[in-house]
Amino acid sequence: QVQLVESGGGLVQAGGSLRLSCAASGRTFSSAGMGWFRQSPGKVREFVARITSSGSYIYYADFVKGRFTISRDNAKNTVYLQMNNLKPEDTAVYYCARHFGGTISDPTSYRYWGQGTQVTVSS
Repeated sequence: QVQLVESGGGLVQAGGSLRLSCAASGRTFSSAGMGWFRQSPGKVREFVARITSSGSYIYYADFVKGRFTISRDNAKNTVYLQMNNLKPEDTAVYYCARHFGGTISDPTSYRYWGQGTQVTVSS
């Protein structure tokens, strides 16, 4: 059984930064691609970023390119999302999940979701 626990969310002013962490249990973390999604009230869950098992290939949603950076430390079973120059529209619950194949931007391609961490950006 894989468990994912996100942390690092909070309240920040526009232009500020946050670093989210996603700690994973299980011995197979280093062999799995991992992704970050976010969801705002009344909206569908949307893709943010995805990193391959080795960290060699990274994909971002267009709206975060140049502002967010996904990374991972397989020795610590942790994936990170560094978020800079945050905007009010980035306000959402952020989730990490394990990619099991298929379209990387499709939430149904992922299993083992964390509980989410709230990010609120004030204007």
